Amino acid sequence: MLRPAGIPEGFAASNGRIEATEVDIATKIAGRIDTILVSEGQFVRQGEVLAKMDTRVLQEQRLEAIAQIKEAESAVAAARALLEQRQSEMRAAQSVVKQREAELDSVSKRHVRSRSLSQRGAVSVQQLDDDRAAAESARAALETAKAQVSAAKAAIEAARTSIIQAQTRVEAAQATERRIVADIDDSELKAPRDGRVQYRVAEPGEVLSAGGRVLNMVDLSDVYMTF
Repeated sequence: MLRPAGIPEGFAASNGRIEATEVDIATKIAGRIDTILVSEGQFVRQGEVLAKMDTRVLQEQRLEAIAQIKEAESAVAAARALLEQRQSEMRAAQSVVKQREAELDSVSKRHVRSRSLSQRGAVSVQQLDDDRAAAESARAALETAKAQVSAAKAAIEAARTSIIQAQTRVEAAQATERRIVADIDDSELKAPRDGRVQYRVAEPGEVLSAGGRVLNMVDLSDVYMTF
């Protein structure tokens, strides 16, 4: 088989087109291009920052999210302090219940004794009436104390609900801040692999939608020929 003149041994000649894998460098979020750091024809390394999007709005949003986190954390702290107060009130109310129970037990016994003695004429009717009234008053005081315990329990549950709600706001604000930080990081457009910048598709100042192309580069490690 004849080879064209000038072709060394082991080589072949043919007509075709040398191509390489093209990679578009595009935005992940909508925004304005702040700066492009590379030129057409420039070789770049994987991970190198090629362009930056304007992050001023994102930075403001992050500050707002951080403020919301602090506000929600303050609400959690306030709700926990209120819970401690309500628990203290609960303990005090329970102590009052025990006191009222003891008082009722004492006056009830005195009333029973007075009633027994009155049947024998050992105490006056007035004394019996006084002891009966004291027992009824002590019973009413006990019911009031028990109602205060029930109210304290309801207040404790309300405080616990407030803690949960405030903590939920903290977590939501933290999630928002994490998303914004991720968006800020994505605003730096980096080379996904080694290669050469082929085209600057957009220029600084242009506003692009999510997925908008900024640069086109070729991967020179993946070069092939088409016939």
